[in-house]
Amino acid sequence: MTRQARAFWLRAPGEGELRPVELPPPGPDEVLVRTLFSGVSRGTETLVFTGRVPADQYASMRAPFQEGDFPAPVKYGYLSVGTVEEGPDALRGRIVFCLHPHQTGYVVPADAVVAVPENVPAARAVLAGTVETAVNALWDAAPLVGDRVTVIGAGMVGCCVAALLARFPGVRTELVDADPARAGVAAALGVDFALPADAAGDRDLVVHASATAAGLQRALDLLRPERSVLELSWYGDRPVTLALGGAFHSKRLGVRSSQVGTVSPRRADRSYADRLALALELLADPVFDALLTGRSRFAELPDALDRLASGRLPALCHLITYDEE
Repeated sequence: MTRQARAFWLRAPGEGELRPVELPPPGPDEVLVRTLFSGVSRGTETLVFTGRVPADQYASMRAPFQEGDFPAPVKYGYLSVGTVEEGPDALRGRIVFCLHPHQTGYVVPADAVVAVPENVPAARAVLAGTVETAVNALWDAAPLVGDRVTVIGAGMVGCCVAALLARFPGVRTELVDADPARAGVAAALGVDFALPADAAGDRDLVVHASATAAGLQRALDLLRPERSVLELSWYGDRPVTLALGGAFHSKRLGVRSSQVGTVSPRRADRSYADRLALALELLADPVFDALLTGRSRFAELPDALDRLASGRLPALCHLITYDEE
């Protein structure tokens, strides 16, 4: 492939552009990847796009191959799938997943890519990073056989958590969202659906992923005594206000965070590579195709991210295609 590539950069909050990139020749322990697909992680990436990453989170929010700094200019993203065109024999010609920003091609260390199993389509593999987040969350939550579980927020992360919970024996999962159209996604994932006002109570576990204060409050309301909400939302610079003067204390409720930046201490025997490889194995299930809700060409990415950030383009995972390159 050509040593020239193009990358998406956030020039200023709310303003994206494509820039040329000169690719170096790969070294002996590196790979050169031609991108096939990338995915827009709508929640996190729209916060980055609109310049709403809190200053005290700049370091923890850095993506593995990010260039530039928050709020801008910055090259950001972490859901990329492509074909190895140069590199070690074991990887050459393989389709791989990499935590790389949106770019038509790139050179990275060979150990930064993970081969996509042959039974996982390349387009679906962009979900690996989000399924990895869901795996870590369920390692943290450790649901038990027969638990009654609610997931609030039918975005990418919430849907991936619900899809995995649907595999747990005896677990009855309800996916809750304010958008009634997400009932179809819930059905495709094999879980129940409810609007917030109609959600079932007395839950053993509630996983919150709506990134709204109202959603977190509803999550607490649905818990049975002595249980906790597992909080997966990323709020950026938005404050969160909760009413904790009622049942929060009398029911001895809790809120516990989960974050993919560290492997759950409940699975200290697993590495980051183990967790990502497991996520890719789980993506052999075609049920995850329900989360790929739209696509744009790479050349359209600046406009697509603007529309995703404003809500004019509704999506779960928005797929970026590179077949025109």
